[in-house]
Formats: sequence, C-alpha cells, structure tokens
Amino acid sequence: MEQAEALYVRSPTGRYARAEPETVLATARQIVGVRMQRGEMFTDPQVVCRYFQDKLAGQEREVFAAAMLDTRHRLISYVELFYGSIDGAEVHPRELVKQALRSNAAAVIVAHNHPSGDVTPSSADRAVTERLKQALRLVDIRLLDHVIVGGRDIASMAAMGW
Repeated sequence: MEQAEALYVRSPTGRYARAEPETVLATARQIVGVRMQRGEMFTDPQVVCRYFQDKLAGQEREVFAAAMLDTRHRLISYVELFYGSIDGAEVHPRELVKQALRSNAAAVIVAHNHPSGDVTPSSADRAVTERLKQALRLVDIRLLDHVIVGGRDIASMAAMGW
C-alpha cells in the first residue's frame, strides 16, 4: 500500500498509526457483529450468506462457526467453534451441541470458510453436516443450513438440497 493510500487508525492513547490489513479486517468483523445483533432475523438466505461472508471471508485458515437462533430464527449469538489449517478444520458435533444448549437455541446455522476460494462442498463437508444434523436432532435443535464462504463466493448447502 502506498503512503498516500495508507489507512491510519487512532490508538487508545490518541496517537495515529498506520493500520495493518489484519487490524482493518478485525475491525470490520466487529462492525458486522454490531450491525447484526441479538434479535436480528435470519430468515432470508441472502442475509445469512452475507453475514457469514462478512465474518469469515479473508481468514487465512479454516474457521468453523455457528449462529445460534431462537424459535423464530432470530440471532441469539455467533460463535467461532473450531480453527484449522489452510485446508481443513476438525469439527466435533459434541461441542456444537453443548454450545447450542448453552445458548438455549432452537435452531443453528453453521458455516466455515475455504481459504482456497473454492466453495464446492467436499465429501467431508457433506459428512460433517450430516453428523451435526443427527447430533442436534437428538436434542430437538434444527440445523437449518451449512454455509461455505470462499472470498467473494458463497455456497448454501440447504440451497443445494443437502
């Protein structure tokens, strides 16, 4: 980034410093969190996809996250559950179920990013979705969708019929 195009941010001490890309992305994710707060409706698939894209695009490694929803599909909380490498993250259904129960969620939408940018669901993505769906079903919580974010591209496994 050239000096003329540099972005500066003010520190807590009041001094200005050049903003690093990681700082800008972290701040943008915080803004998304403020924009979509508890109680926001997650009934429009485009809103859901855009929300997860704002949260997960640009991550250097795979991040597996979930939106906990109430009975009317309003946001209770967003949580990043698992972190992986550049091409995979280990997902444990038990941990998702624990978090959903803690949140008193009636429904869940999960998402993860593909740092490669390819949003095509892998066989592992389809398998983990089925395992999560089964685990949540045991405690009467619905898995509504599994969204895959790859930079500017997004895939909804529910829209694909999976």
